[in-house]
Amino acid sequence: MNETKVRDFIDEALALNESLYLINFEISTNNKIQIVVDGDNGVPLSECIRISRSVDSNFDREEEDFSLEVSTPDIAHPLKVNRQYVKNINRILKVKTAEAEFEGTLVEADDEKIVLNWKAREPKPIGKGKVTVSKAATISYKEIIEAKVKIVF
Repeated sequence: MNETKVRDFIDEALALNESLYLINFEISTNNKIQIVVDGDNGVPLSECIRISRSVDSNFDREEEDFSLEVSTPDIAHPLKVNRQYVKNINRILKVKTAEAEFEGTLVEADDEKIVLNWKAREPKPIGKGKVTVSKAATISYKEIIEAKVKIVF
């Protein structure tokens, strides 16, 4: 199966809805095509069906035997695309970098970096006890090893 051809068909299907974007696309050795898409406002089932039909209709099953799966990202999977960060502003993220791990509310995401805010308890500068302070971290996408949305119940 020609990977470039499949990618072109996926791009065509996604171009019909600009709020959708590709997260991952793989073709296994047994011609199983797996497409993972996300959207700025989520992805309705009807869009997964439309993308699947659009890609499927461009191939002749008499010539090529394949299976096709179109899905959305699982909550357990890390964020991969910058647009996913924008979508998750005001949610709590767990972010791993080479130097540290951060957990805080995503308050900003642009083309180069994200900003997390959180509160921490620290010893008072003078005297005994602790005081709650606001913390912030600006992290470039290049530094991020893994970032996941934390689900709070």
